[in-house]
Formats: sequence, C-alpha cells, structure tokens
Amino acid sequence: MDEQALVDGLSSGDQTAFREFVERYKRRIYYLALDMVGNPVDAEDVSQEVFLKVFRSFGTFKKDAKISSWLYRVTYNACIDHLRKKELTPEAVGDEALEARTKSDAPLSGSSSVQDPHRSLETGQLQARIARALENVSPQEKAVFLLRHYDQLMLKEIAEVLHLSVGSVKSYLFRAVRKLQIELGASGMAPGMEVSHDELP
Repeated sequence: MDEQALVDGLSSGDQTAFREFVERYKRRIYYLALDMVGNPVDAEDVSQEVFLKVFRSFGTFKKDAKISSWLYRVTYNACIDHLRKKELTPEAVGDEALEARTKSDAPLSGSSSVQDPHRSLETGQLQARIARALENVSPQEKAVFLLRHYDQLMLKEIAEVLHLSVGSVKSYLFRAVRKLQIELGASGMAPGMEVSHDELP
C-alpha cells in the first residue's frame, strides 16, 4: 500500500490501513520515544499513546503534508507531555534502553549499513556514549539531533516536524553537536556529523 492509499484508508477509518500504518512506523516511533523519554517502559507507553492519537485525530492531518513528518511531530509532543506529567527531565538512559537503541536499524550519519562484527561493536559503543551524553542537552536540541542523525531527516523536514525555521534547526543542531563534543571529545564523534554552521546544508 503506497502512502496515498494509506492516507486515504486512515481517513476513512479502514482498520487494515491502520494496522499497516502501525507496522510501518512502530519501530521508528518507539526508538524516537526511547531516546526522548529514556527507558523502554515509558517509550512503549508513549508509542501506544501516539498511535491512539493518530487513530482518533487523523482528521487533523493535512493531506498535502508528509505523513512521516506529521507522525514525528505527534511523537515529539507526546514525549514532551509525558515528561511534563512525570515532572522530571529525561532520566539517564539505562542499559536496557541503550541495548535496544544500539540494536536498532537507525544508523548514525556516516555509518555503513554493512559492517563487520568489530565495527558493529564500535558503533554500538559510540551510540551508547552519545545516548548518555544527550541527557545533557535540551529537549529541542535532542530532538533535532535524533531526527537528523538517527532518522536521517533533512533539515527542512526537521523544521516541518518541529514547527521551527531551518535557521533554528541549524542552531539547535550546532549546539547539540558542540555539547556532545565537550562530553565525548572530537575523536568520539561519528564521521559525517555536522560540527559547524558552515558545514550545514
């Protein structure tokens, strides 16, 4: 089912379309929630809330928009609401959450999709260090970094997701990477990771 057929099905309340929608996006939504809220149990709760909101309010989706961008926006808002309800900032990511993320299919920019076991271990360790370091950035900086380097979104797409200007996205990304450099050191950053305004497309 292509995206337009999926949108049409969701608009008409087709259960088959909704099930396919969940199957298609559940991993990406779960891992974004996991990185934002910090533990698998809360990430699962947020994911379920996101898809429930989608089912109940798909009528608010503008059909000329990109469905994945809209869904990321719903997920980001759900994560922020979840954290506010718990009256805390994102907790340090536990080992279980780190293991889940490093086994996911969402690569860092510059990483190869085919790696030998040793390189895969190194990438997993880097992702674990980055996940911990991300606890020291703001929710906006964190979301921009995750959408850029884990979900591979372009800056314009991130701007649409978070309702920001492209300039603001660049600033948040710049600050996030700079903070990670302080935590990890320049040698600990992944290849291809933007580090200055001039390098941002």
